[in-house]
Amino acid sequence: MFTGIVTDLGTVREVQPIGAGHDMRLVIGTSPAFLAQPAPAAIGASICCSGVCLTAVQLGGDWFAVDASAETLSKTSMGGLRAGSRVNLERSLRLGDELGGHLVSGHVDGVAEVLSAVPENASVRWRFRLPPGLSRFVAEKGSIAIDGVSLTVNEVDGDVFGVNIIPHTAAVTTFGTLQPGGRVNIEIDTLARYVARLVSADRDAPAATSAR
Repeated sequence: MFTGIVTDLGTVREVQPIGAGHDMRLVIGTSPAFLAQPAPAAIGASICCSGVCLTAVQLGGDWFAVDASAETLSKTSMGGLRAGSRVNLERSLRLGDELGGHLVSGHVDGVAEVLSAVPENASVRWRFRLPPGLSRFVAEKGSIAIDGVSLTVNEVDGDVFGVNIIPHTAAVTTFGTLQPGGRVNIEIDTLARYVARLVSADRDAPAATSAR
């Protein structure tokens, strides 16, 4: 589990095709402190990479490598990464850690399209179009993870929603280089997922009949 609070901005150093070219290995450069604190990272550790929970398969002093399967590449924006691409990074939670954002699993629900970025006072209002079927899970003032960043939804209009990004967030995440027309990984709030499931189950349950 993660919190959606990005702690480092990594850079893709290499993209290596594996699995007969269907999968790929990403070598991601990061700061030594990211891999060392609060405890040294180990092979097998979970690292959230722009919203996708991946497993570290190799480690260096200032880099780590992860493997992305064909399934991951087809359901996320990871397939578009190239050498030089920036990646939002977060180490997994430990019991007792501060929950600064909201609970994020690193399991991407869909890929959204960036529609616009408009300055609004001291921040920027970003608008995104959700893929089909996800809009019912997104609510005004609810939480959402965009490329692994925990954010508050400002408004929802059909399959379009907006968030505000302050300068600090833009400086320490990929929002600083994101452009309209880009694609971002979306993870809906876990609470919204289960509420929708319960409502659906209740609606589909057969009506009770009274005993006579």
